[in-house]
Amino acid sequence: MKTGYKVYDCMTTKPISVSSEASLEECAKVMAKNHVGALVIKDNHESKGLITEQDIVRDVIAKGINPLTKKVKDFMATKLITIKPDDDIYDALIKMKDSNIRHLPVIDNGKMAGLLTLKDILKIEPSLFELLVEKFELREASRKPVDRIISNEAICQGCGAYSEEITKVKGALLCEKCAAEQA
Repeated sequence: MKTGYKVYDCMTTKPISVSSEASLEECAKVMAKNHVGALVIKDNHESKGLITEQDIVRDVIAKGINPLTKKVKDFMATKLITIKPDDDIYDALIKMKDSNIRHLPVIDNGKMAGLLTLKDILKIEPSLFELLVEKFELREASRKPVDRIISNEAICQGCGAYSEEITKVKGALLCEKCAAEQA
């Protein structure tokens, strides 16, 4: 499904960045001050990687590592999943969903042109939210009313149309017509 919106339509063109020599404490403060969940790591104006709030929480704090004494270079992600500016935001969302990430560096001619976030996509095309729902882990689901609602309605991932009868085919949620075409 194509939305007509390109990655460059909603990406952040000047993401917040820090040096690879910054401390994790400094990273957390910069994230808090700027209300962002990820920082681009730059040295000499060249992008070297990315660090997210989740990286700091899961790879540092949860393991009992003191963030006051560690540098971002020791925890930043350098092997990044990326996207091109001309790609459709639907493709970006699928890539994010399949990779379980919320931040996607945008690469143009070998250089980082920006950063695309899940929030950026959903602000422009909120109907794509349905694609993410199946990835969410609902804790204590038996206590929540959502668990008791049985519904087969959703947005078809093939044609983008709303359908009251949706079927999962090869991992995609499809309307009756698109499901028949896949068979």
